[in-house]
Order: sequence, then structure tokens, then C-alpha cells
Amino acid sequence: MDDLADAVRAALDVDVDAFETRVEREAEALKAELSVGTFDNPGAIVGLEHEFYAVDARTDVLRRVPAPLLELIGFEKELGRHNAELAGRPQPFGPHGLAALRNEVQAAVRAAHTAAAEAEGIRLVADGGWTVPPVGETAREYLAACEHVDGLWLSPNVPPSVRYHVMSNTPHYEPRRRLETPNVTLETPTIAPAAFTTSIQPHYQVPTAAALPTQFAYALRVAGPLLALAANSPLFPPSLYDADATVEDVLETASLEGRIGLYEDVMNDPDRPPKVRFPRDLDDAAAAVDRIAADPPIAPATPTAGERFDGRFAHLRHKHGSYWRWVRPVFGGASEAAANARIEFRPLPGQPTVRDATALVAAFGGLMRGLPATDHPVVDLPWERARENFYAAADAGLAAELHWRSADGSETTDVDELYADLFGVAAEGLELAGFDPSTVDARLRPLRARVAARTSPAGWKRTRLRAHADDGASLSTAVLETGSDYLAAQADTLVCGTFADWPGVQPRDTTPFKPERGR
Repeated sequence: MDDLADAVRAALDVDVDAFETRVEREAEALKAELSVGTFDNPGAIVGLEHEFYAVDARTDVLRRVPAPLLELIGFEKELGRHNAELAGRPQPFGPHGLAALRNEVQAAVRAAHTAAAEAEGIRLVADGGWTVPPVGETAREYLAACEHVDGLWLSPNVPPSVRYHVMSNTPHYEPRRRLETPNVTLETPTIAPAAFTTSIQPHYQVPTAAALPTQFAYALRVAGPLLALAANSPLFPPSLYDADATVEDVLETASLEGRIGLYEDVMNDPDRPPKVRFPRDLDDAAAAVDRIAADPPIAPATPTAGERFDGRFAHLRHKHGSYWRWVRPVFGGASEAAANARIEFRPLPGQPTVRDATALVAAFGGLMRGLPATDHPVVDLPWERARENFYAAADAGLAAELHWRSADGSETTDVDELYADLFGVAAEGLELAGFDPSTVDARLRPLRARVAARTSPAGWKRTRLRAHADDGASLSTAVLETGSDYLAAQADTLVCGTFADWPGVQPRDTTPFKPERGR
């Protein structure tokens, strides 16, 4: 830890004023490039970042991923030592590009599973959050573990990336590092609790910088409905629950997508503007740059420009790395010809299968193409209502009251009407991108099945938790058994199956409707 402490201390000595001056200068340069069309790139592109966590292939307990294994399987480190991230190569948004993206992710996951199992006895899991800690530790001990080295708090369960550890020790922006949600309280000296959950992050490249505000507004308005479909982190590891918490308490009060509240609780500074939040609409692309530049610094650095075109904005791009809005604009490009503006959609948790993850990429891409092409009136839904939708979806999933403006201009809160319109415009966007109707149906079918069953992955977990409690299990046992059920269902479906194939995901004509969360 001594070498890491020395590197963190050196990073903390970076001149913040000089860093901010460079950020401001680069922001002005970037806005100048925007104004002359440098970042206009008409070819729609989609991408996907997909996080996993590792468990023991035999016992299902959480495992740390050795750095050599990450190199072997071609994945990247993430905030926790138990994490691995796959960054799919950006692809043209069309039938061949989306197929290539899905095939790449499936092939990479299949190969990684084989290599990880053979080399370390590890299995990679796609999920919203883990429940079984490593052998010999409780989750509370694992997430709170730290060493105090010369005045610095360093977590042994966070990779030795200087930037991660600076965030736990910086005086410039001090994350709260406290999770406080019904039945769960956890306070630690480091940001390690943010590594509890895993996510998927679709990207969509907009055709022109001038189109960014409209596309961004649409992305904010679909955030709630897509999050409700995707919710997958309703449970915490048993040791994090209060001693007197029961299954009934959890079913009554826990959010279906606990990841949203966790990140905001742990990573935001209570005395400064929140970095993790639902962002406001944009007036223009220049405003997006100004927001990034004005965001409070948390880990200033002196990055080198390198050979890439976007290296001209190295300090601004470094600052963007901690611009943690749930939906955020991105400006980049290896060359001037490849310069682009895109939207990174960050609220979605890890999904049960690769096909479910890529179905969400298809839906998001279809919506980003179809909504502006049809001048869809949901763009006029007030921003305040879109924000309410987002947090309601995080809280109650498909049982949330979400407000939507349909293609005919009428406002509805009916689940079937909302998703019929949403999937309809996503399908139209996919067809505009060259997908034939049968392929469109296949891409969206896994998500339509969730609406038909009124069941997200989080809802499925809650149903399993209830079933184990009905059999007499305590909260701790029910949570662990639910985690085992999830891993068992995923074992044969991760690469080629879908969540709709899992037991208990059935249309309402065969299963009586029960809301995901009662009120």
C-alpha cells in the first residue's frame, strides 16, 4: 500500500487552480469546434459498456478478479476488485451493426467464462448487485475494509487505480460515503460501497451537435420507463440489513433499483452540488460543455494530450470522467474526422442475460432515432415530470405511476398504453435504421415480455424472496437463497437465452397480476 499511498498523495498535490484554468481553456476550444461543425458526424453509432462481478464457480461466493485474469480475458478493471467490465466496440446503428455488437459481447462473455473457470475457478455474473461476500468476510467488512496509511484511507478491495483512491481522500469534493436507505445503513471511510452494484451503459451517437439538446431531452424522458423495465437491484447482502429487519420490511420499503439511491448517497458531497443526479435539459451543445467544465473537481490531474484529436481536450475529458449524471453527453473522437457527440445512458443495472442487455441497447437506439424523426410529443413532458418518473421507476419499477405523452398528444399513466407507444416508436426508429419488421420484433420481444408479465428482474427477485419467506426462511436465508436462484437461472441462459425464459416470467393471462411493489 505504500507505493499506492505515495501516488495518491502526489495526485492530491496537483494544482487545482491550474487544472481548472486548463479545463476552461479547453472548454472554449471545444465549443469553437462545435460551432463550426467539427463534431457533426451523421453516421449513427451505438455502443455498450457491460459490467460483471465474479463469483466462485462452485460455491457462488464473491471472488476478487486477479489482474492477470482481466488481461487474459480482455476485460477492464472497475471500481471493485470483484468487477470486470467489457467495452463493446462501437458499431453502426443498423441490423448488421447491432448484430455485430451482440455477437461480440456473446463471444467475449463465452470465452471469458471458459478462461476464468479454467484459470481461477471463477464465474462472471451479469446482475444488478451481489449478495454473498467472499469467504471469511461479511459484506459489511468487505465494503468497509481499509488501511490508514500516512493520513490516507485506502481500500484493499478497490483496484490500485490512483483516481479511485483520490476520490476517498480529496478535500475538493468529499463523497458522503454513507448508504442510508430503509433497513440498511452503512458508513465507510472510502467509496468502496459504490462497487456493490453493476451496470450496463448504452451509447448513442447523435448526427449533429445541434441535435444534441433535442436528443438529450428525449433520453431524459425515456429514462424512467426504461429503468422500470430494467430494475435489478432490490436486495442487499444480509449483513447490511438492520438486525431487526424482516422480509416483510424489505418487501414493503425497499426500492426495486437500489443502485440509484446507493450511488447518490455514497458519491455525492452533502455540502456541494451533487455530481450524481438526474440532469436538466440542455439549451444547446455549448451548454453541455459549460456544465462539464463547471462541475466540481474531485480528482484533478495533469493528463497528457497524446496523439488523439480529443487529446486537445485532455483536462476537460478527465473532468468529464467524474461528471456522474445519470444521462450525460460525451464529446470525443480519435481523429477530427471521427469527432462526435453522443449520449451515454447510465441508469440501467446489469441484466440477466446478454440478449436482455442488447435488447435495451436496441430499444434505446430505436427511441433515439424514432422519437425525433416522428417529432414525438413526449419531448414536451415537463422536465420535472420526467425527473419524478425516473425516481418513481427506481423506487417501484413497473408498479410506478409513470406519466407519458403518447404519439397522439394524450397523457397517460396506464402501463400498457405507455409501453405500447414507447415500443411502437422504438420499432419505428429501428425500421428507419434498416431493420426489417421480424428483426425488430425479435429485438424488442424480451422487453415486451416483461411488460406482459409485469415483471422486471427486480420483481422476479422479490417474488423469490417472498417464496422463501413463505417456506419459513429468515431474511438472511431468503436473500441468500434468492441469490442462488438467480445464479441458477442465469447459468444456462446468460449468453444465448433471455430473462423471459426464466421460471416465473409469464404473461398475465396465465399469472394473476401482482404489482412489483405494493402500496
